[in-house]
Amino acid sequence: MQDRLSRALHRSHSVTLTRLRQVGGVCLSRFSSLGTGLFCAAVSYGCAVQGQPFNRDAAPPGDSIIYVYRPYHYAASLLRPPVICGEQMARIGPGGYHVFIVPAGEKTECTVRWSETSDQVEIDGDKRIYYIREEISWGVLTGHPHLNPIDADQAKNEIEQCCVQEQPAS
Repeated sequence: MQDRLSRALHRSHSVTLTRLRQVGGVCLSRFSSLGTGLFCAAVSYGCAVQGQPFNRDAAPPGDSIIYVYRPYHYAASLLRPPVICGEQMARIGPGGYHVFIVPAGEKTECTVRWSETSDQVEIDGDKRIYYIREEISWGVLTGHPHLNPIDADQAKNEIEQCCVQEQPAS
């Protein structure tokens, strides 16, 4: 009698587990397919910001070009602190870059500010192309933006992964 009861409970229990696995398997496979699709879309898109892939601009006579770019990192991806170079301002998202055209022969300050910190880089004013990488590190409560001048060889490899960020019309 106890053997029959044990087998009945085992059958009942295994049927319940099988049903749960089937239901869980369907849900899990749907989430898995959705996750795979989103991952593939993100990888194939290549940029976190909307815009055209990197394209080198020609400097107008008498001007220098400053490329400020922000390689894609998931951490701090919602933060877009204002970057100011000379008189121009842009908020650069992860995977984006912005072209600042400034007068050659004058020193230009590029700054980035956030709630608790700020960082500044001074451009010497020679007529040439400058590359500055914006990075965001984490503090206790919020991100801390940094501007780092990068040499042209390293910057060219990194900025080619970025898209120009379209600025909203004011």
